[in-house]
Amino acid sequence: MTSQPLNASPLRIVVGAVTYPPDVNGAANFGHRLATGLAARGHDVHVICHSTDRRERTSTEQGVTVHRVPSFGTPFHPAIRALAPWSASSRAAQLLDEIQPDVVHVQSHFFIGRGLINAARRRGIGLVATNHFMPENIFGYLKVPKSLQFLAARILWHNLVRHYGKAQQVTAPTPRAVQLLQDNGFTARAMPVSCGIDVERYRRRALSHRQQDPDPHPRTVLFVGRLDEEKHIDDLLRATSLLRTRDQMRLEIIGDGSRKADFEQLAADLGIAEQVHFPGYVSDEELLDAYARADLFCMPSIAELQSLATMEALSAATPVVLADAMALPHLVQPGSNGWLYPPRDVHALAAAIDDVLADRETIDRMGAAGQRFVAQHDINVVLGRFESIYRQVIDPDALAESDETPTELAS
Repeated sequence: MTSQPLNASPLRIVVGAVTYPPDVNGAANFGHRLATGLAARGHDVHVICHSTDRRERTSTEQGVTVHRVPSFGTPFHPAIRALAPWSASSRAAQLLDEIQPDVVHVQSHFFIGRGLINAARRRGIGLVATNHFMPENIFGYLKVPKSLQFLAARILWHNLVRHYGKAQQVTAPTPRAVQLLQDNGFTARAMPVSCGIDVERYRRRALSHRQQDPDPHPRTVLFVGRLDEEKHIDDLLRATSLLRTRDQMRLEIIGDGSRKADFEQLAADLGIAEQVHFPGYVSDEELLDAYARADLFCMPSIAELQSLATMEALSAATPVVLADAMALPHLVQPGSNGWLYPPRDVHALAAAIDDVLADRETIDRMGAAGQRFVAQHDINVVLGRFESIYRQVIDPDALAESDETPTELAS
């Protein structure tokens, strides 16, 4: 545990999150890692998030006070829960009056996030906002026809810009994610700050596993994430059917989502069902083991603002093959810790996988390079950066004097 500097007093921090564990997704994982990490550093941390049902409850979880506000399910996805605007506004105001935080850090501009944005600004509370949102990540859930997606995206971005423009500081996980905000009309101050990763946790498990089995067979390719449209697992399955080494490899696809049954059927149609394993959601311990036994991690998604799963793989000294799309190039030094390939090009993807799996020396060399690379995203570095941002937001004079842009945490 890293404590506060002697001259820095603890802060009372509210983390506003539409989605939070037990939800399983990147934004929920980041919110949890941020909240528990800040609490471990001596701060009084409160999370305000949607409940998993219509009941309200407050509990202490890993040193964090978690306030779950009543929400209702939607027909789109079990993890997408909502509440009426007036309920979000009134409950956010009541909780902020009760907690009296020094700073509010929202992870979304929807529902309770919007309520917290407006309540914090009315009360003069320091406000930080982090963007995890891309319209492409929800079109599959909402079943938006392709003919309407451009218009829908414009409306959704306009809504985000209007609400995040109320924050004193906006962050996004990578420089590409900041650029995306700017490309869609956000003109206020924004800076890239990595979502961070507990590098040591994955490194230890992988080291222990590989000492026991230094050259496992068959070779294992891993994907971790939601099994939804924008992830393009179908490309990975088609590439697997083209591999020269397919008789000696195993593909493990961890996660669940709306397309899981379709992907299972595609694996059968391609004649590779016996090589592909779909375990669904797994426990944290099982996920650590999955990264440890993987020889290669692949992320074919075209809608990643950072990709925590890729950083977890890098932490476990696993080479990566990633689509050359959105923010994924920030995590690859081609030829060093893995390869990029043109999005949707299954032949190029197959060639990149074959290149990495060709021999143990390549796997180990690229894995070691990836572990060195990801050290800049260590969670303790990230938590220290957010502490600095909070103090600058609380003291506007300090914020005005600061020109620092922590690109080193997001490159």
